[in-house]
Amino acid sequence: QVQLMESGGGSVQPGGSLRLSCAASGRIISINVMGWYRQAPGKERELVAIIRSGGSLNYAEYVKGRFTISRDTAAKNTVYLQMNGLKPEDTAVYYCNTNLRFFDREVPKTNQFWGQGIQVTVSS
Repeated sequence: QVQLMESGGGSVQPGGSLRLSCAASGRIISINVMGWYRQAPGKERELVAIIRSGGSLNYAEYVKGRFTISRDTAAKNTVYLQMNGLKPEDTAVYYCNTNLRFFDREVPKTNQFWGQGIQVTVSS
């Protein structure tokens, strides 16, 4: 099927930066949307940023001006989340998410997939 490989998490001090990467692999036909969500302890999972196939972007209000989502120009199945000006409240598990079209045993299907999640901790 489809797998999402996330990388780039870790621990930083407030004001620091991290860059998350997510690469989708499998028998992918096309990607409709790809992006990042996050879930802090005791809270619901929430949208961080997404990028659509046409290039349009959506950001949560609380990350606008600090986070930037982008797509690899060569490897279209890879997205990045550049996180600058990190705050303690950004601490969460970040999940890559995609809605895409793929071959499932030669049958084209559209489905949503989640990565396993990657920890981001912002603390002094």
